[in-house]
Amino acid sequence: MRRSRVFAAVLLAAILAFAPGLAMARAGGGSSFGSRGMRTFSAPPTTGTAPYSAAPMQRSLTPEQTPSYGATSGLASRGFGSGFGGRSPFVSGLMGGLIGAGIGGMLFGHGMFGGIDGVGGFFGLLLQIFLVVMVGRWLFRRFFRQPAMAGGGSLFSRMGTGIGGVRPGGSGAPLSGAAAGPAIQVTPADFKAFEQLLQAVQAAWSGHDLNAMRGVTTPEMVSYFAEQLGEQTSRGVRNVVGDVRLEKGDLAEAWAEGGREYATVAMNFSMIDVTRDASGRIVDGSPSERTSATEIWTFMRSPGGRWILSAIQQAR
Repeated sequence: MRRSRVFAAVLLAAILAFAPGLAMARAGGGSSFGSRGMRTFSAPPTTGTAPYSAAPMQRSLTPEQTPSYGATSGLASRGFGSGFGGRSPFVSGLMGGLIGAGIGGMLFGHGMFGGIDGVGGFFGLLLQIFLVVMVGRWLFRRFFRQPAMAGGGSLFSRMGTGIGGVRPGGSGAPLSGAAAGPAIQVTPADFKAFEQLLQAVQAAWSGHDLNAMRGVTTPEMVSYFAEQLGEQTSRGVRNVVGDVRLEKGDLAEAWAEGGREYATVAMNFSMIDVTRDASGRIVDGSPSERTSATEIWTFMRSPGGRWILSAIQQAR
């Protein structure tokens, strides 16, 4: 009987220690949810803090239209995916005519562009001009017109007890089409607000304070946090995150759309992350060891208003 009780206690401790959601129990830990306006299902640009693409949204109230996480890349995303002249019916028809003339010449034994009363030579010249023009257009767009994809954004780093050394002005790589919105500038004051929101959200999470959470996040985010906190209560555990410190951060992109402004920021932060059961026993984490995490947070505001959290994505 004694061995059975010991085994049951060990098994219970193991279940609590490895239960889903406890290993990364901080606010938003392990999940990607929320809304980024029309860019909700478009991966934000990578940054030095988060050099790999962000995890796609798992939950969002924004209707999904055309997911773009790895959907297109390279030449295909620039209109060359369907071959030369994919954007122009005239060019497509010209290309088809040239190829047809060449095949006809081969069938009659005059070579690809020979014969047919010398007309094939003329078509051959046109084909050469066409190829030179297409290559020239691609080189021009590649090196002179395509926006830089270096991750965009201004690095903000910890200096003393606040944010310093900020180079405002970066706003990431713009999207194309309907999802494109005008870029906005992010100032040192905005970066300071982002750091304060990181700490405020974790504090509201640790205190199970949904009223405080409503003051720093969107209603959508409050609903997700409330659901996660309810799961903790059901399991009889409580996660507390303390001494949150922003270690490094990068602006991925910042834009305006629909009367709102958005800023997506990659943040690496450290904290004391401890989960206890109803008796106060630690089931995950350590009160003396710091843990670190890298996440991509998106903030939203009305022009001239204050920033609030609208989405969290995990860094791959």
